[in-house]
Amino acid sequence: MLKQVEIFTDGSCLGNPGPGGYGAIMRYRQHEKTFSAGYRLTTNNRMELMAAIVALEALKEHCEVVLSTDSQYVRQGITQWIHNWKKRGWKTAEKKPVKKCRPLAAAGRRAWPA
Repeated sequence: MLKQVEIFTDGSCLGNPGPGGYGAIMRYRQHEKTFSAGYRLTTNNRMELMAAIVALEALKEHCEVVLSTDSQYVRQGITQWIHNWKKRGWKTAEKKPVKKCRPLAAAGRRAWPA
């Protein structure tokens, strides 16, 4: 049976682009680990993605993950886009390398090689 890890994420930006940051909490039973960082010039979507990616990349073994996010962008990236990118060899529908969500695609390539 796989361990179940909960991840809670958020990202924000003042202006778009502008200064921003992200935060994530990873919880397994009574153990918690937090992640956060700030940037001088970024976008809201980038911070939302980075929160999820940093937490997912910190996992030390294969496990079941429950990811809580308020970002539709992250939700679509993880539940829809990433599967299509994998099917296409990490390319967009236009057959170009994934750029829109490059960090998410990079994490996906490591987790699910084509």
